[in-house]
Amino acid sequence: MEVIRREKQAGIRPEFDADAYMKGISVEGLRSALQTDYVLKILGLDICADTMVGDATRIGISGGQKKRLTTGEMIVGSTKALFMDEISNGLDSSTTSQIVSCLQQLAHITHATVLISLLQPATETFDLFDDVILMAEGKIVYHGPRSSICTFFEDCGFRCPDFLQEVISRKDQAQYWYCTEQPYSYISIDEFAKKFKESEFGRKLDEELSKSFAKSKSHKTALSFRKYSTTKWELLKLVFIASVTMTVLLRSRMALDAIHANYYMGALFYSLIILLVDGIPEVQMTVSRLAVFNKQRELCFYPAWAYAIPAAILKVPLSFLEAFVWTTLTYYVVGYSPEVSRLAPFIQQIKCKVAKFFRQFLLFFLVHLTSISMYRFAASVFQTVVASILAGSLIVLIVLLFGGFLIQKSSMPVRLQWGFWFSPLTYGEIGLTVNEFLAPRWGKVLSANATAGQRILESRGLNFHGYFYWISVGAPIGFTALFNTAFILALTFLECKSRAIISYEKYCGLQGKKCGGNCVDKNKTLTTACPKSSTGPKKGGLVLPFEPLTLTFKDVQYHVDTPLEMRKRGFSQKMLQLLSDITGAFRPGILTALMGASGAGKTTLLDVLSGRKTLGTIEGEIRVNGYLKVQDTFARISGYCEQNEIHSPQITIEESLVFSAWLRLPPEIYLFFEL
Repeated sequence: MEVIRREKQAGIRPEFDADAYMKGISVEGLRSALQTDYVLKILGLDICADTMVGDATRIGISGGQKKRLTTGEMIVGSTKALFMDEISNGLDSSTTSQIVSCLQQLAHITHATVLISLLQPATETFDLFDDVILMAEGKIVYHGPRSSICTFFEDCGFRCPDFLQEVISRKDQAQYWYCTEQPYSYISIDEFAKKFKESEFGRKLDEELSKSFAKSKSHKTALSFRKYSTTKWELLKLVFIASVTMTVLLRSRMALDAIHANYYMGALFYSLIILLVDGIPEVQMTVSRLAVFNKQRELCFYPAWAYAIPAAILKVPLSFLEAFVWTTLTYYVVGYSPEVSRLAPFIQQIKCKVAKFFRQFLLFFLVHLTSISMYRFAASVFQTVVASILAGSLIVLIVLLFGGFLIQKSSMPVRLQWGFWFSPLTYGEIGLTVNEFLAPRWGKVLSANATAGQRILESRGLNFHGYFYWISVGAPIGFTALFNTAFILALTFLECKSRAIISYEKYCGLQGKKCGGNCVDKNKTLTTACPKSSTGPKKGGLVLPFEPLTLTFKDVQYHVDTPLEMRKRGFSQKMLQLLSDITGAFRPGILTALMGASGAGKTTLLDVLSGRKTLGTIEGEIRVNGYLKVQDTFARISGYCEQNEIHSPQITIEESLVFSAWLRLPPEIYLFFEL
């Protein structure tokens, strides 16, 4: 409405198409904006608009569609400067041309600034650009109008081919030299850059850059003058809350009575909550590492316990540091009991004096270690950040309810009091309160030979003896061991099994045999059952332990459940077929190209053949050297380079290859490569 008002004041009659488009994107109450629908149509995403994106564990859109989705997320909205890096990877030439055509219209109509990096686009795509920047070795070889690039290279002595990179390549440059009257000599990148600066295009570029831009010509609303969307005050409030937490009971001189004891009790419980929820970041870290672990597990690199045990041990220093810093900042600031602790009955003869400070620190350390182990286990079960955090939040609520502070044990229904003893928070609460309120300063004797500290503990339902401190130390250790054991079991048994993989018993049945003494040993790989390709070792070289394999597949079909959104739009079938009667063979010594447009099913077929699909229904027959494929042995002799690169970010390239060779190759081969 504001635009229409200003147009009327200025006497402007807008273009019909632009006016219709502006009004169309301003209509409220629509399921999706016109601009969104238009971008979906241009990018070819309208056919999968209601499909979940998916991830490594869930079926979703194809890799090419994900790349187009990334492009769509950037061009939707009021973006005026677009920097797009290799948007054509994984896309066919026609789709790339369509996307660039859309971006060309976006730049021409809305006067947006668009810079796209491409390796070597097709001719029809290249012709859509207005300007071209050709780079090599970090230097500008040409920067100017697309229509003039051939003229520039002809002035340098080369007839420009369809592939510009070949002109600046040492091995391909000679074939494009057309000045027959002059002998050819290699022109380096530095010489090209120098020729460009001396050319008409280079001088014109320098002149344009030397002109200062008049800021008055640009409206203030066309730019963004704030770095963060959140104001500095909102960010400052988060820091302010952390400071208030530590100083809320700063060296308070509270009376040692039942009323003020609740303040100390609340401070202890708050510390437990902080250390309990401090393990939430472990979810993100564990889920991000599961992709690497799943890849290496599928390739039979190592068992789950070899990954889980070091992962648990490496968190011990972190918990130690977290607990020590928290105890140091809060113990003397809040004003907990400073006396040397009383000794437990079974160690009185040792005369061991352990300060209450270190006893509190020990409990905080164990609670934090338990929290990390609990969240790590949740992440291994649910395997996504959203689901793991949701499950972890639910676990925290249960742990808090049964921890004995929010609801006292005596107030719980009898049938639910068992939960009090199964909550890790319970033992932290018992240990901390016993450590504090059985101290000498709370030892004032009241009626019935009960001290003030004992009365306080009794009022909170935590009236336990002093030796319960050591029980509270042992219980978190047990919970940590339990969660880490469950973590190992989850990594071991929650495997991504493909439905194309048949069991060993079914394999024997299909072969017309019973699983008995005459059956092939299921622990042997397929390569051991195959005939040797050579009768003896070769002389003068190294005999690699590789056997030729033939992979055949017949009438392979793959169905998934129809997305709910497609059913709502009238798609009546319950299953959606992604692969239809795929038959083929991959032979030894033959390099096969699997081709097709984005979304054709190339990745789906590779996932099915390699045994990566975990959802949906797979039908058909897959054989390796005539034997029905068994994934336990097939994974040991196969490799899969996925569309999404999954690598450990903390190690170098050489370390990655050495680690893979160490896990996969026989010792004599690995040592040969190492030497």
